[in-house]
Formats: sequence, C-alpha cells, structure tokens
Amino acid sequence: MAMTVKSVLAELKSLGDKKVRLHNKKNGAPDKQYGVRMGDIRKVAATLKANHELGLALWETGNLDARLLAVLLIKPKGLSRDELDRMVRSVDCAQVADWLSSNVVKKHPDKEALRQAWLMDEHPWAARAGWRLTAERIEKSPDGLDLPGILHRIETEMGEAAPAVQWTMNFCLAGIGIHVPKLRKRAIAIGERLGIYRDYPVSKGCTSPFAPIWINEMVRRQG
Repeated sequence: MAMTVKSVLAELKSLGDKKVRLHNKKNGAPDKQYGVRMGDIRKVAATLKANHELGLALWETGNLDARLLAVLLIKPKGLSRDELDRMVRSVDCAQVADWLSSNVVKKHPDKEALRQAWLMDEHPWAARAGWRLTAERIEKSPDGLDLPGILHRIETEMGEAAPAVQWTMNFCLAGIGIHVPKLRKRAIAIGERLGIYRDYPVSKGCTSPFAPIWINEMVRRQG
C-alpha cells in the first residue's frame, strides 16, 4: 500500500519521545515536532526508499521530523536550482539545515553555482549552506578557490555574522588551517583573534570547535 503524508505523519507521531523533543528544543528546534530519534527516522526512510514526491510533500508540512525524513527520500537531481534554493531558505533550525546540506545540497548538479550565490547572500540559511559547500571544497577540491580571500572574509565578517552562519564559516577557517599548511599560521591567528567557540562546551573525547584547538588537533592526528 502506498504511503501518504497523513500515514507517514501518524507513524512519526507514534515514534515520538518527550525527551527527544526537549533535547531538540534546547538545540533550537521549532515546536512543530514529534521528537523522533534519528535512528528511527532512518529506519522509516529505509522502508519507504527514495520517494521524491512524498519527500517534497513531507517537507512542505514544516514538521521537524517530517523534514528530516524528507531529505532522505528526495532525489537531488529531481530538484531544480530554484526549488533547492527555496528549500534552503525555508529551513528553521540547524539540524534540518545540516541534513539538507548533507543529503541533498552536496549531491545537486548545480551545487557550485549555488555555492557562489549563497556565499554572497544575506539570508542566514542560504549563507550557512554556501559556507558549508565551501568547506567541502577546501577539503576535497580547493583548486580555483581564493583561499586568502576567504580568510579575509572570515576575519572581517565572522564576528558579526548570524550564529547559523558562524558555524559553517568556522568549518572553512578550520579547514584551511588543517589542509593548507602555508595558511595554517594565519588561520590559527584569526581564530585566536576572533575567539569564537573558545569556551564552547565539549563532551569528553570530542574535539573543540574553537579553530586553533581544532586545527592543531587534526594536524597532530595526521602526523
């Protein structure tokens, strides 16, 4: 039997957990959620498999859990550039933004054109996506990027950027420090000067997102 939006929402609701809702809320999620564990969302996605139209319909509900499920069902190549741009701008929390980036944006054929456009965009979720794509390029295909120019933008803009944008700008700062030895000293100096995430709480065994610590730790691991 084909699953409908109504039946999927009912299943997600049945999997909801109050503790997960409170955790999500603490991390900036909207009230419109059931509190489904990520593992359970992935299990539901595995039973539904790729289902582009259902994914789009679930996205339009605005429900947190439905949107997380949606990005696992949507076919990136089935979206036009404008459709993906609208989706990115309709995001309302970091968790959805990051799942959308990881599962859809980074697999879209127009991601480079979108990256360049979003980097110059004042919309926080568009800018966050642009900086995240830039971080990916810094790590995997930096040729053609103006890395000193990117560092200059980070140095002059990151301190006043929206928190949603600071997070992925920081990915770029750390990425340059980790992967580009000749710019490492400058990246660390910028991180020290900005001080963003210096006092970020970190669980035992995890690496701080404070760029100087992050850079030095990853370089140490590389040997």
